[in-house]
Amino acid sequence: MSDMRSRDTAGGMWAAGVSAFAGIVLATISVFEILEAIAALANDTVFVRGLNYTYEFDVTTWGWIHLLIGLVGLGTAAGILMGQAWGGILGILIASISMISNFLFLPYYPFWAITIIAVDVLIIWALCRHIMGDRD
Repeated sequence: MSDMRSRDTAGGMWAAGVSAFAGIVLATISVFEILEAIAALANDTVFVRGLNYTYEFDVTTWGWIHLLIGLVGLGTAAGILMGQAWGGILGILIASISMISNFLFLPYYPFWAITIIAVDVLIIWALCRHIMGDRD
């Protein structure tokens, strides 16, 4: 019942829009993670590491990591879009994990990793804004 009242206000409409935005962007980023994983798993020479790096994994390992993050991210995005309470919290967690994994993936594909990190920051902001908007 409180959800219906909060959506009737301008702030509630804003929070619902921000939540939908975060869910859609998380779903999009998750698809990108899955495509990145497929590229790494199908041909482990597609990404070339230029420097020695402290957090060095085999490209196939990175493929499995990105695939797992992408699949969980898609499920979480569905939860966010359906208005599930767990979706916002798990969405923040998944976006944070994605940021960390892409930071560690920087030597393999720096431009793409930085782009994903920036969008993950946007997702976290949107979900935090939605969660805090529910408390007003």
